[in-house]
Amino acid sequence: MPNKQQGLPSREAICAVLAEKLEDALLAELFPGHELQALRRILAPSTPTKKTATPAEAGSQQAIPTEQQDALQQGTSGWCRLFTDGASRGNPGHAGAGAVLFNDDGRELGRLSSYLGICTNNVAEYRALLAGLEEAKRCGCSRVALFLDSELVVRQLQGRYKVKHEQLQPLYQKARFLLTGLTDWSVAHVPRADNAIADALANEGIDSRLASEETDGTTKNQNGADRLPRQAALFSS
Repeated sequence: MPNKQQGLPSREAICAVLAEKLEDALLAELFPGHELQALRRILAPSTPTKKTATPAEAGSQQAIPTEQQDALQQGTSGWCRLFTDGASRGNPGHAGAGAVLFNDDGRELGRLSSYLGICTNNVAEYRALLAGLEEAKRCGCSRVALFLDSELVVRQLQGRYKVKHEQLQPLYQKARFLLTGLTDWSVAHVPRADNAIADALANEGIDSRLASEETDGTTKNQNGADRLPRQAALFSS
């Protein structure tokens, strides 16, 4: 006799399995421009999001925001998570880049903070991305899920927006070149609040440079040389 067909699982059970098993890259391909975290919550709204306490860099007291912990839980094993951000005060103005890299279980692999000089915010966003991708390569990541709060850069990487500005074109080309060296990658836009660590690192890069220039100016004034006011000294180089 033929075996009786077992009852199909419920809609909720099917959606919960899909939310758990679908990879970031496939979700991003199927639903470009949408936040992966939000898609998973639609699939399984009643499933509580696991939260993994990610250790911060040694000596740092900065906590991982709850939203960023959620993002770290997306996807399956083998994927590194890269959060990057660029900041420009004045646009163009003093700019900085920040990035933080995690492995698939939420352990921090590395972070960077750097001063970029005078540039626009979009240039800073791309340069932060490039620095982050270089760090991911150095750490041996072959599958990388990118999280940025710059909608422009995300849409350009997805091919939805053209790269028209001549200053961005070489940066975009270099980013695509680095991405082709990966086995797989995905990119998603996240709100600034979900990208708090990279944002803080980008601003830290600016602050450290300005603080250094201010200290140098104070030392010179105490020695009786270079009595330029602070505002003039910042732009005299």
